[in-house]
This record gives sequence, structure tokens and C-alpha cells, in this order.
Amino acid sequence: MPTVADVLTQGWKVHQAGKVDQALRVYQHVIRQAPRNPEAHVYLGIALFDKRRFNDSIQSYRTAIELKKEFPVAWNNLGNSLRMVGDVDESDACFEKALSMDPTYLSVYKNRGTLWIWSGQIERGLRWYEKGLEIAPNDAELHRNLGVIYLLQGDYDRGWPEYRWRWKLGGLTRPGSAAPIWTGQPISGRSILLYPEQGRGDEMHFIRMASLLSAEGARVVVQTDATMIPLFTSVRGIQSLLPTGSQLPPVDFQASFFDAVDGWYQANGQLPVADEFFMAHGDHRGYLNVSDALVAYWRRWMDGQGWFDGTRNRIGIAWQGNPKHHADVYRSMPLESFRPLAEDKDLRLISLQFGFGSEQLDEVDFGSAIARLPDDTDATGGAFTDTAAVMKNLDHVVTSDTSLAHLAGALGIPTTLVLGKVPDWRWLRQGDSTKWYPSMHLVRQTEMGDWADAIAKAHESVRKVADRSAIKAPDRGETMRGLG
Repeated sequence: MPTVADVLTQGWKVHQAGKVDQALRVYQHVIRQAPRNPEAHVYLGIALFDKRRFNDSIQSYRTAIELKKEFPVAWNNLGNSLRMVGDVDESDACFEKALSMDPTYLSVYKNRGTLWIWSGQIERGLRWYEKGLEIAPNDAELHRNLGVIYLLQGDYDRGWPEYRWRWKLGGLTRPGSAAPIWTGQPISGRSILLYPEQGRGDEMHFIRMASLLSAEGARVVVQTDATMIPLFTSVRGIQSLLPTGSQLPPVDFQASFFDAVDGWYQANGQLPVADEFFMAHGDHRGYLNVSDALVAYWRRWMDGQGWFDGTRNRIGIAWQGNPKHHADVYRSMPLESFRPLAEDKDLRLISLQFGFGSEQLDEVDFGSAIARLPDDTDATGGAFTDTAAVMKNLDHVVTSDTSLAHLAGALGIPTTLVLGKVPDWRWLRQGDSTKWYPSMHLVRQTEMGDWADAIAKAHESVRKVADRSAIKAPDRGETMRGLG
């Protein structure tokens, strides 16, 4: 007959296979049979955490600690859950308690560093990461974390070498090419394979590397998900666009898009930002594009909905990123935050949100004031193509830090990006503009969890573009030229 420990071990195997709901049921079954087993409550807390039920996970860990006071794992996990609900001081106290029981508990150093970094105390968080490295000098996660923070600080000389440790963490894969990784070697007359490494936003951001490397004389092959190929056909300099899984041609080098940015920095001492990028192409209006016909189609559709009444600026909005992203709780905002824009009679809000977060349109009392696109948008012509065409018919886009921000920036659409207190590394720690995208304005959260001030700044930036002729092509039917 299996013991409680045996059942928990089996549940954990299921959990690690990604079947969180099934594992949750296993842990709950164990607790019904052995309610005073502290380990079972910790396992349950982990599952609840993975389901983003942070308050429930807090209760599970507290129960485990009541049953077993000297339980550093439970204290560490409790601190992590408290971090996710914004209880910084109690979270730190839990980490301190865990370290008092086990001063070499590496996970605590990682979590404590992350706590302070996401709370805005970057240097304090860095110190905990560095202390962790004293215990485990070859820990890839700590090196990767340090890399991200150095990049956020604009310290690229230290940032890129540390960030390369991400490849030792697992979870990232390369296509089956035997070519060496490009690290900035002379590229003229050589061939290179580029491919995505992380999310779609990163992919749209750094597809620019294809044009830059081509301008340096490289023959560029891009392999990506088939749904992204229609959008990327507009990017200048790509000799071959291949779907993921297809047979690869022989090439001299390979690089993920992030690798290519790293290599560019090693070769040039600077990032591939707008000044150099657009100077190379003589085009300050974006490097992604969609067809004039598709833009015209969506103009007619929007006109049929009464969105071209000539009296209000059309503002596309998005508020929610992928909730599975490790930083989503810090970068996404509730739709409720957009109330000041929704109540502005000079603005016509259009939702660019699909999937995650779109249910909020039916939960806020001003949801009916926000225009919606059809459910099958982007369903047939390729990822983001319809959305790109819609954006080209808008006056402005206001968004949280999601893939849509990169789409708008890459299209050259006037965009206000609303950033959390501790943003992604590419936006740095201060400033209201970014060299990555000339058409983008940045507004920053000043207090964790409070979006009111940032949205007020976004509202102000939108109000400044009342003269539509200053922010779009002279003719409504004329689309902005991309690099295709």
C-alpha cells in the first residue's frame, strides 16, 4: 500500500509534467486522508501558486508552518506568494526566517533578490543575487538574473555576458543547424540563420536584425512559426523565410534574435536602436508593414461601424499580456484603469485585446463605450496582420508592455507605452522616449500596483495629438511605407 510520501511523489511527477489541475486533486486527496501532513500542504501551495491563486497558496503554506515550525521550504514559498500579492515587508521577513534555518538555501537568495528588484530597489536585489553566487558561483539562473538587471541599468558590457547564461537553464531550443553562433564576427559575404527564442513581442522587436545584417552584406535566412511569415514578408533583407521545422540550408552562422542583438553589440559597441537602424534604411516610419489592400479593407470595415465620424481620435488600447509571463503581474493593468480615456468624449477607444483580459470588456461599466473587432481578427491571414492593418487606421495606440507595443512601434504608429515601476530591460529605468521606436512615448508607474498616475500621463499624451494630420499619412487611404 503506498504511503503518503509515495502519493505526494507521484503527484509531483504529474505536476512537473505540466498537469497542474491533476496534481492539485492528488494533493487535496492526500490532505483529506492526512490533514496534518505539512508536506502535503506545501505541495498544495505550489499548485495553487502555479494556478495564480496566490492568496490560497499563502493559506496552504501558513497551514504547513503551523504543523511544522522549522520548515524553511514553507517559509521560502510563503515569502514568494506574499511577494506576488505585494506584501513586501512580510515577504522579506519570511525569507529571513527561512535563511535563519538554512543559511545555504539558494532559492531564498534568488527569491529575496527578485522581491526587492520588483519592488523597485534594484541595488538591494542585486546584492542578494550576488550573495547567492557566493554559495553557487555557477548557478545559471542567478547569472541570467544579473544579466537582465545589468541590461536594465544600461550596463551592456556586463549585461550581455551574464544574460548568455540563459541557455544553460533549459527550456530554450535551437533549430538543428550545425553552424556556430554568431558573436559579432565580420558578416559580409557570409550567411546567417536567425530564429525566435522567446515571445512574439521580442520576435517583432528584433526581426530588425535581418535588415541590419543584410545591410552589412549578409545573406539572411529566417526560420519562424508559419503564422508569422505573412507579417515578416515586409521586412527588407530577408533572402528566405522558412517555417519552423522545415529543412534548413547550410549557413555560416546561426543566432537567435537575442543572440544577434548581443553579437551586434559586440561588433559595434552599441545596440541596434532606431538612430542606426533607420539611418541605414532612410525610413523613419517603421520596418514592418502590411498590404495597402488590407489596410483599405479594415478602413472600410471600420467606416461601416461608424468609427470614422470625423469628430473623435481613434485610440487602440490593450491592457493585458500573457498571464503566464513571469512578470505579468507587474506589467499588465486592469481595463478599469482606462476609465479616464473611455470617458473622454473626444476619444473613440478600440480594443486591440484578444484572449487573455478581453473578458474585462464585459466586466467594466464602460465596456459598451469601447469598440470591438471581430473575433476572427488575425485568424486567416497570419498572426498580427489584421491588427497591423487596423493600427494603420488609428490615431494612436495606448498599451501595456505586450507584443502589441512592439507591433505598433515596428509599424511606426504613434504609441504610448504604459510601463510598470520596474520595466523590461529594454526600456531602461527612466526617460519618456526610447531609441528602439521613434514613434513611441513612455509613461512610467511611480507606485507599484497603482496605475492611475501613469494612465493620467498617457491620457495627456493622447490629448496632445488632437491634430490628426500631424500623426498620420496625409491621405487616409495612403499607408505608411515599411521596408518591404
